[in-house]
Amino acid sequence: MTWNWQQETWPTFTWDPRKLARAEALFIEGAGVVVGASKHLSPAERSSLSIELMSHEAVDTSAIEGEPLDRDSVQSSIRKQLGLDNDNRRASPAEAGIAGMMVDLYEHASAPLTETTLHAWHRLVVNGRTDLKDIGRYRTHADPMQIVSGALNAPKVHFEAPPSGEMSNEMARFWEWLDRTAPNGLAPLPAVTRAGIAHLWFESIHPYEDGNGRVGRAISEKILAQGLASAAITGMASTFLRHRKTYYAELERAHRDLEVTEWLLCFAAKTLEAQQHTLQQVEFILEKSRLLERVRGRLNPRQEKALLRMFAAGPNRFVGGLSAANYMTITAAPTATATRDLASLVAVGALKRTGENKAARYQLNIATEPRRPLEIADIT
Repeated sequence: MTWNWQQETWPTFTWDPRKLARAEALFIEGAGVVVGASKHLSPAERSSLSIELMSHEAVDTSAIEGEPLDRDSVQSSIRKQLGLDNDNRRASPAEAGIAGMMVDLYEHASAPLTETTLHAWHRLVVNGRTDLKDIGRYRTHADPMQIVSGALNAPKVHFEAPPSGEMSNEMARFWEWLDRTAPNGLAPLPAVTRAGIAHLWFESIHPYEDGNGRVGRAISEKILAQGLASAAITGMASTFLRHRKTYYAELERAHRDLEVTEWLLCFAAKTLEAQQHTLQQVEFILEKSRLLERVRGRLNPRQEKALLRMFAAGPNRFVGGLSAANYMTITAAPTATATRDLASLVAVGALKRTGENKAARYQLNIATEPRRPLEIADIT
């Protein structure tokens, strides 16, 4: 097997810009919509949205690598690092570390990406690890850097990266390319194309002993933000997690060739889907404000608690709707009281009901709708 870095013209990637043109235009247009919609949020709502996005990205980028984290602990750590009120929930080293990387990424999205930043991110990503030799620096081990699966006696090699001794040279070329293709560089590239190539290139080098996937996805986020007039985080990790099988398959295929149009189209589709998801979250917060304003002074404390719990679950939670049993669990209300409360919430327009009796389910009475996954055909 010949990998991309073993080919004679490495690292000269080629692609068809014409096939990416519509995706690039849609990304710029979508970013404008997100920024415009966000201006209608209050400062407190914008802060809440940022924390929500950071915590989801932190948990989901770790989940892609098979590392489950507690979302509430991560969010508490993010709030603490931002100097905000938090519940002092104890966070593991991994949770505190990935939270720290997300805070740095979001707080300094438009700042240039430097080697110092990258090494700092790596230290945070592997926070608490004692099994690694090289932390906050490029790998130096003599063994091949391989991505494998399967039994120990018959492993399947999905990719092998350049030897550790080549890391300085490989990363020097990567940094030179990033400078040259930056928005103010000598050969600027459109945001999605630049982010997609950078992600593939970084993963092809695999410069760290571990944590390359999480650092690589953060690189993509930063590059996408740098390509916008007003820096905005796209939220790629959550979308990659939803399409993890496709994401890994496309990366593996792209590691074998320097013609990367198909990889960039896949990356662009997932970028635009992530952007739509972020816009949905902004719209959801706006709808929350409108609904709560409509019912202000018309709810009892139990009803307010249940509504806030539903909003806290986000636009894609409570799949299938809230049941009377859910309401009783949230509010500790007896059956008859829950029935009256829910009927009242429907009457004032806070909830919509479907079904009858035990099959009755309740949804928030808001205008946002889930968006379907994007395919390459949607953007070409």
